[in-house]
Amino acid sequence: MKIKKLFLILLLLFSFSFYGQGEGMRGKREQIRAMKAAFLTTELKLTSNEAEKFWPVYNSFDDRQFELRHQKMRSFRSKMNDETLNKMSEKEAIAFLNQLESTEEELFSLRKNFIATLKGIVPATKIIKLRKSEEDFNRKLLHQYRDKGHRKD
Repeated sequence: MKIKKLFLILLLLFSFSFYGQGEGMRGKREQIRAMKAAFLTTELKLTSNEAEKFWPVYNSFDDRQFELRHQKMRSFRSKMNDETLNKMSEKEAIAFLNQLESTEEELFSLRKNFIATLKGIVPATKIIKLRKSEEDFNRKLLHQYRDKGHRKD
């Protein structure tokens, strides 16, 4: 119970410092990662034995997923403006579509392997709860971001 309270306090501290000025993207990502770890730990109620095995696997998965989404998809987004799309030939569009599909398949495969690995670490109920908790965390983060934007008026 004390660990749960500690993580909630850490979550609050990180959420206040999250909006600090002068932070680079890497610093913000690390803050989000710490907030997410506190949130997931509280939501999943991992035992110390589960947590010891879970976090290295989760962090590796999260890093790879981030790399795929932000580095590969960045090049895709640059091609997704109206001007570029209007000038794209059918052959270029097919190649681009194949690249998109390949990246999506890689993300799916990554998640599938991650879940298979987790099955040996935590019960299936916690794996399902992890998915829901990740979505809850992302929604909460989005709300914080939106709220911050409204305060600048």
